Amino acid sequence: MDMKLEVVVIPVADVDRSKDFYAGLGWRLDADVSGDGGFRVVQVTPPGSGCSVIFGSEVSAAAPGSVEGLHLVVADVEAARAELAGKGVDVSEVFHDAGGVFHHAGTEHQVPGPDPDRTSYGSFASFSDPDGNAWTLQEITERLPGR
Repeated sequence: MDMKLEVVVIPVADVDRSKDFYAGLGWRLDADVSGDGGFRVVQVTPPGSGCSVIFGSEVSAAAPGSVEGLHLVVADVEAARAELAGKGVDVSEVFHDAGGVFHHAGTEHQVPGPDPDRTSYGSFASFSDPDGNAWTLQEITERLPGR
């Protein structure tokens, strides 16, 4: 049975600020629906993604900004980083992990620059939304078998 990730919910403090931020990234606005009692749900989708992001009022009990480890796959991490920076996003420099497999939490094991061999899955950059929800750009140029 296929199971496809459809939606990721992120907690935010200010729905309109978040909507403006993600729209500024060029993400498609799919829905902005309000209901009774202050309920509001906004759905946005990154370009080329089959998975959307939802945030709003009374959508999540998690603390705003508490999500980390969200990955956006890109074909060229340096170009994607430059595009985000050009849109005013505070995005890290490109890095790779000293261990060479996947990035560790925090910055202790980050080595400046892309993976020296430009190994697929090995180069990253990171940014956060206005609440601190943490996103990682991951360069994938050739997928592993079966992916």
